[in-house]
Parts: sequence; structure tokens; C-alpha cells
Amino acid sequence: MTIDDDRPQPPPPAHVVGQDLSRLSVAELRARIDLLQAEIGRVEEALRLKDDVRSAADSLFKF
Repeated sequence: MTIDDDRPQPPPPAHVVGQDLSRLSVAELRARIDLLQAEIGRVEEALRLKDDVRSAADSLFKF
């Protein structure tokens, strides 16, 4: 037994890419879609912000 055995384990992720979906109900699958669509929106926003920074830097250092 190590000292780490006493630490609480983090909850499992809400979705794992490729996991078996056959045991999920229709409601659970719809909730999963909502979760993934929200995550897609979050990633798209992060990408947009990075693109904005890149565009600003490109215009500043363009000769």
C-alpha cells in the first residue's frame, strides 16, 4: 500500500471516445450529444481566440 492509495480518485470522464454505447438509454445518449456539442463549442471558441491572436501578430509583424 502506498500513500497515494488514500487519495480520493477523480470521477471517471463523462465520455470516452470509442466506448461501448449499447448499454446507454436514449435519454443518456441525447445527454451525451449535448455534452459533446457543448465541448465542440468550447474548443471552437478556443480556436477562434487563438486565430485572432495569430492574425493580430501576423499583421503587427508583417513587412
